[in-house]
Amino acid sequence: QVQLSESGGGTVQAGGSLRLSCAASGRSFSHFAMGWFRRSPGKEREFVAVVGGDNGKAYYADFVKGRFTISRDKGASTVYLEMNSLKPEDTAVYYCNAQIASNAFWGQGTQVTVSS
Repeated sequence: QVQLSESGGGTVQAGGSLRLSCAASGRSFSHFAMGWFRRSPGKEREFVAVVGGDNGKAYYADFVKGRFTISRDKGASTVYLEMNSLKPEDTAVYYCNAQIASNAFWGQGTQVTVSS
C-alpha cells in the first residue's frame, strides 16, 4: 500500500521559516515527480511546487517563487519544501503529492500556520 507521510508543519511568525518533509513508502517514486499542494481556509487546493524524478527540475507557483525551495533526495522517494519569508497568507494545510501517469497519491497533510 502506498503511503505519503508529511512532517515539519507548525506555527511560526511572519518572516520565519519552516521545512516540510515527505517520505513515500510502499513503492519507489525516485523516477517520478513529487510535489506540494496546499489548501488555505475557504479556498480550493492549489499547486505550490513540484520536482522531477529523473531530471530534478523544479517548478513553482508564482506566489512562492524566491521564498520556497523544493528538493528531493537523489534516488529516493523523499521530498522537502524549505519555506522562508513566510506570510500569514501562507497559512494552509500542505499536502505531499506523487504522480505516476494518471494516478495521483496524496499525504494526509500537515498544518502550517503563520501569525502576523
